[in-house]
Amino acid sequence: MHTVKILFFATLRDYVGSKSVELEIPEGTTIGGLKDMLATTYPRLEKVKESMMAAINREYAAETQVIPLAAEIAFFPPVSGG
Repeated sequence: MHTVKILFFATLRDYVGSKSVELEIPEGTTIGGLKDMLATTYPRLEKVKESMMAAINREYAAETQVIPLAAEIAFFPPVSGG
């Protein structure tokens, strides 16, 4: 297990009720696995977890990317423009 800091932006912050949390995750956890864990803890994320974008240490990350030790993870809602 290792601890990561997770940042939430825009509406995701409202769904979680905080701008950031620290969470212990098992080694080898992927972004997709972390989304599932978060949706269990914060049920309001369930409806948007598939569309949330993620970054690891300020670089966009894919669903299958493994989270490194002591990482900072950021989640963003999908961005739309007009």
